[in-house]
Amino acid sequence: MSKQIFKNVKVTDVQKSMDFYSAMGFKNNIQFSDEEGKCMVWSDNIFLMIMSLEKFEKFTTRLIADTKTHIAGIFSLSVDGVDEINTIVDNAVKAGGTEIKELVDYGFMQYRTVEDPDGHTGEVFYMDMSKIPQNQEQ
Repeated sequence: MSKQIFKNVKVTDVQKSMDFYSAMGFKNNIQFSDEEGKCMVWSDNIFLMIMSLEKFEKFTTRLIADTKTHIAGIFSLSVDGVDEINTIVDNAVKAGGTEIKELVDYGFMQYRTVEDPDGHTGEVFYMDMSKIPQNQEQ
């Protein structure tokens, strides 16, 4: 089995969150979905599990962060160019997200930052490895 990432997040409205992530380009894997949670697929190896509070609570004994007021992490998704960044983030905003950082351009990397309706923060970025500054010190 190849290595994979499953990011699990608590959401207030599973259907609304599924619609949001679908607008960003995620696909729903019905095999790992039910009424309390949906498996949203970004790629062959990256999955986002969106879960109701009741389902999410089954996975932890710790306090659950209110992501509308506290940040618990930032997930970053790579894409193939700036046009794709813009399409995904624009679609995310139309689907109920909030852009919290407009395009940042470091020359070799560009990204935009968006929050989903529950406040989970994500970045969509493009990195051109050929433009990464080379360290002159050896």
